[in-house]
Amino acid sequence: MEDLGENTTVLSTLRSLNNFISQRVEGGSGLDISTSAPGSLQMQYQQSMQLEERAEQIRSKSHLIQVEREKMQMELSHKRARVELERAASTSARNYEREVDRNQELLTRIRQLQEREAGAEEKMQEQLERNRQCQQNLDAASKRLREKEDSLAQAGETINALKGRISELQWSVMDQEMRVKRLESEKQELQEQLDLQHKKWQEANQKIQELQASQEARADHEQQIKDLEQKLSLQEQDAAIVKNMKSELVRLPRLERELKQLREESTHLREMRETNGLLQEELEGLQRKLGRQEKMQETLVGLELENERLLAKLQSWERLDQTTGLSIRTPEDLSRFVVELQQRELALKDKNSAVTSSARGLEKARQQLQEELRQVSGQLLEERKKRETHEALARRLQKRVLLLTKERDGMRAILGSYDSELTPAEYSPQLTRRMREAEDMVQKVHSHSAEMEAQLSQALEELGGQKQRADMLEMELKMLKSQSSSAEQSFLFSREEVDTLRLKVEELEGERSRLEEEKRMLEAQLERRVLQGDYDQSRTKVLHMSLNPASVARQRLREDHSQLQAECERLRGLLRAMERGGTVPTDLEAAAANLPSSKEVAELKKQVESAELKNQRLKEVFQTKIQEFRKACYTLTGYQIDITTENQYRLTSLYAEHPGDCLIFKGGGGPTWTSSSWKPGVTTACSSLPQRANLPFVKMVPSAWRGIVALVRPCSPVLACGCFRKVGGGAGCGRSGWAETGPTWDCYGLERASKPPAVCSLCASL
Repeated sequence: MEDLGENTTVLSTLRSLNNFISQRVEGGSGLDISTSAPGSLQMQYQQSMQLEERAEQIRSKSHLIQVEREKMQMELSHKRARVELERAASTSARNYEREVDRNQELLTRIRQLQEREAGAEEKMQEQLERNRQCQQNLDAASKRLREKEDSLAQAGETINALKGRISELQWSVMDQEMRVKRLESEKQELQEQLDLQHKKWQEANQKIQELQASQEARADHEQQIKDLEQKLSLQEQDAAIVKNMKSELVRLPRLERELKQLREESTHLREMRETNGLLQEELEGLQRKLGRQEKMQETLVGLELENERLLAKLQSWERLDQTTGLSIRTPEDLSRFVVELQQRELALKDKNSAVTSSARGLEKARQQLQEELRQVSGQLLEERKKRETHEALARRLQKRVLLLTKERDGMRAILGSYDSELTPAEYSPQLTRRMREAEDMVQKVHSHSAEMEAQLSQALEELGGQKQRADMLEMELKMLKSQSSSAEQSFLFSREEVDTLRLKVEELEGERSRLEEEKRMLEAQLERRVLQGDYDQSRTKVLHMSLNPASVARQRLREDHSQLQAECERLRGLLRAMERGGTVPTDLEAAAANLPSSKEVAELKKQVESAELKNQRLKEVFQTKIQEFRKACYTLTGYQIDITTENQYRLTSLYAEHPGDCLIFKGGGGPTWTSSSWKPGVTTACSSLPQRANLPFVKMVPSAWRGIVALVRPCSPVLACGCFRKVGGGAGCGRSGWAETGPTWDCYGLERASKPPAVCSLCASL
């Protein structure tokens, strides 16, 4: 907009110049011949020549402004294209990593499900075999029990042994833990049966006396009795199961009603599943809001800690009454105490008539001096505030000027190279569109910088106010010290109090200086990020599409998880029914029939193997592409980076004097040099690298390479070319593209070269 204003001013000046010349010509034609002297014609001619020269200068300035504007538009369009390329590369890499992680998670889940399925099949087969054996034993025992009802009298003697065997069987079978709890509830019923059996046993004793004659056959029957005893316990358990089944049959109508309710609920759940996707998206949005709220909570915790620290300071101020023995808790109490001291002083002056006159004169002089001191201190504070604001503005302008000069020189070099390579016919409408977008981006950046400057000025004003308050407190302390000097002999605690207050003021000054340094660092970082084209996170909003593939995949995973849980519940019900030994419900039999067969498992395994092969091929392709990208970067920039160990990297140059020259650095700490043939000046200058490790490597290279070099951020003294050395007034190499770079391409840590090479190896490669 400023360029448009300058163009309009140029056009208005040209229009006024033409009107003036036409008026002068018309006025000259209307004059008489006698009045038109040769001197006036000469003056008019000189004025017209001067006006033409001014018009020519104005045209040249307007042309220069237009050229600079086109340069800015081209610069912004190229920067925008580079940023778009970097974003596309980063998004593709992130998508690939997400796909790989998703495939790995699916493989692990499939393996876990296969293992669970195999375990469930084994357990189900074992339980079926046990149920068959139990059923066969139960049939044989029922037949023998009908034949040997008279031999039940001896069952009471072996009940204790049967209890021990029952406990051993419970520990031997892993899946019968639930039966133990049920057997405990059935223990009381068995006790009642035991009483009945005891009565039968008494009746059987009489029969045993009658059957003593058959002792020869008893030896054969004893073994059968032992078998029958074991089968009897099983039959008792089966009888309990039959009772439970009867009770369940009684509950069958109620279960049917519950089944209807469950069907209605299932239809309702199907309807709710459709709205579940939208609710999940809202949940994700709320989770993101929750994350932001947690960050705000963290900041709130920090503020609370700061508040506690200030409260501790306030309490220490309030505890002065305990240390001094006086009721001084606030500055108001201190001022009240000072007033009391003054009153005592006046009372003493009244008593001492000889000292009153001199004391009054001294008091008047002291008040005058205090007034003058207050005026002078106020003026001093105003002057300090003005000086600090001017210093802050000067520092900020210096930083801005340095950054703008660096960017200007880099863009001039880039435009020179582009102008030498491109022709006017090669410009496309896409570049014009990017130029318009770049202009919009520049306007946004200007508005953002204006807002940041307003915030900075406001912070400076607040800082000046705080400094003024601190100075006023210091002046008040000095005044209190001067007032309490007369009572210093009687009240020694006032001096200690002033010392503590002075220490507090010094602490506040130190904290203020620290906050100023942090504010300056943050301002510099903010300006650097804005100039590098970074976006403002406070004004950027991330939008999520309604048809998001990630949300669809999450929904599928949830559905699969719910299906697997339902299938596990059905299998557990089937196992419980088989453990009871009763009839298996129809729905569980249908669920068992719906289990995947071995063919389906084999097909799933084949799909898993094909997915693994696909992932392996993708990894190989990605590895080859990465190698090609590294080779392209190596040929373009002349530098190659390798990972030696964990969190340690090695940077080598294509144009190094020796193959062993390299830069080894770590991701978190400062860089360390390993070299075979570095000059002594280089090694000594690099000894100060840890203090300059924060200097970005991007400042050493032209802006056209920053999109590639930004991936590698070691310390700055990697390039030892004469183009990047500070040589007097700013000479470069012999190539015109990098000439007159000046101190912009300063290579920190290298010795000052007296004479740069004619053409460096890097420029020769270009």
